[in-house]
Amino acid sequence: MFFEIVGRISAIETIASGKGIRENRRLRKLYGGRKWKKLKGTAMVKLADGTMCHAEVHWYEAHGISAKEFKIKRILEIQ
Repeated sequence: MFFEIVGRISAIETIASGKGIRENRRLRKLYGGRKWKKLKGTAMVKLADGTMCHAEVHWYEAHGISAKEFKIKRILEIQ
């Protein structure tokens, strides 16, 4: 699903870090970095069809490496 995050991500929480991330090896191989974290938060997103909605998004982040691989886990409210 293609989407664009509009504005800021709020209510950011860490879901997993270090060995708790199943994708650790793949992330290091693709992007480098050492201590990866999986995070979640809520944001306003614009879907491919132009619909705006409030959604829960998940992504990966490491020190010195920006946020990677955003995905929508749940649509909370359609506007």
